[in-house]
Amino acid sequence: MKPANTVGVGKHYARYSSATVMVMLAGLISFPALTRLLDNTQYGILGYYDTWIMMTVAVIKLGAQHAILRLYPFGGDESRLTHFATNLVFLPMIISVALWSIGIIAFTSVSWWSGGSISPVLWCAILSIPLLVFNSQVEMTLRVSERSRLLTTTKIASRWLELLVVLGAVVLIQRSALSVYAGKLLCMLIVAAFYARWVHRHLHFSRAAIDLDSYRASLHYSLPLVLNEIAGAALVSIDRVMLKHMIGDYAAVGIYTVGYALAMQLGVLVNAPMWDAFNPVANRIHGQEGPARVRALKSRVLLPATYACIGVAAAIWAIGSDALQMLSGPSKAASGPVFAWVGTMFAMVLLLDLSGYGLLLLKRSKTVTALMLLALAVNIGLNLIWIPAYGYMGAVYATVAGYMTLGVTRCVLCPRDLFQMPEPRVLSIAVGSATVFLLAVYFADLSVFHAPWQRVAVAGVLWLSCYLAPVLMLDHRVWRLVTHWRTEMTIR
Repeated sequence: MKPANTVGVGKHYARYSSATVMVMLAGLISFPALTRLLDNTQYGILGYYDTWIMMTVAVIKLGAQHAILRLYPFGGDESRLTHFATNLVFLPMIISVALWSIGIIAFTSVSWWSGGSISPVLWCAILSIPLLVFNSQVEMTLRVSERSRLLTTTKIASRWLELLVVLGAVVLIQRSALSVYAGKLLCMLIVAAFYARWVHRHLHFSRAAIDLDSYRASLHYSLPLVLNEIAGAALVSIDRVMLKHMIGDYAAVGIYTVGYALAMQLGVLVNAPMWDAFNPVANRIHGQEGPARVRALKSRVLLPATYACIGVAAAIWAIGSDALQMLSGPSKAASGPVFAWVGTMFAMVLLLDLSGYGLLLLKRSKTVTALMLLALAVNIGLNLIWIPAYGYMGAVYATVAGYMTLGVTRCVLCPRDLFQMPEPRVLSIAVGSATVFLLAVYFADLSVFHAPWQRVAVAGVLWLSCYLAPVLMLDHRVWRLVTHWRTEMTIR
């Protein structure tokens, strides 16, 4: 595998953010279509099985993607890259498939012995697991080797293909979770075939390069992060399992999942391009130039991130419920508060994560895992108290509390030579402008407008005039960043 030419974080961010916009556009088509075509029960089934898929994938990957990200040989020659591919890409893939096969044999044997049957939806979920593992590890290899153009192009093509196939299956075959899973499975197979061709051409396996000591060393770093990933997957979705078993109704799970799904999509819009661009560059800079340069990178990235996160959070809090109802129809109105709370939280937690990023740079994976487990414990504990008291909204409050616990503790434990908060002036301008916007929405009394799209449109005008305009006027760097992003965000 030949090393890719390195580019600045600005170019990576432009590619990843453009791809995220295109993926989000597909989501803005599929989300309202599926929420209107599927009832809350079918949406609840999707959310329930998605939870188990996420946690199973986290287990059988054995943290390989974390080892790929952290131990990639930047500046390495062909022999080092072959050693990397053999021991950190191919061996983990083989072991993951073996674990999945053992699990399938055990699961089907228990099901046969007990006289039960495996539903078609569950079979689709099971068959998707190795494909998700393979695609994830190839995508991490593309990301860490800074092949952002190929990765983003593939993500855009696969997402739009999934949109066409899934909606076609739901409309033409059956309005059910099974149709959604079958469509997704077909798309995963196509993407996996493309990635397999790329792997065959660019990653080289060599028996002579097999180094079990190197693989064991990677496990020493990545295995604690397996627990971290499982906890992270649980933090995202354990609420759905607890709702199902504490309330006993897929419809409640569906209400929660609809609001959470839209919040996740916006969270991806804010978070994914930032981390996809930031992570490989931060790892390279830390390894080659030290923590001071990482803080300089953070400081530059936090400038636009602070204004974007606070602005998006204010908009979601003010008008999120109406936006969801506009997209999904009046039958999904109950999901509006879920989206408002969780979407606001996802927008804000990025600032804490950026400021406190540093533990993984120092390979303190056990500390990272301990913090994730703490956040998960907070979430589960509060779910046990709040779901009986507040229903699905109790799960919302517990989720917000869990994520905020994670963000704050990461900042507290981040090494001081890597910790970097947003500039006080930037925070003051962003918070002040957001406050003006929220007050404008409050006094405008948007309830006089009957249609949700009318309230969203008026709030959008208020956001542009009361938030964006003051930010552009009070901080000239934001306008320069918009017009000269190539030079302003170029840290190599």
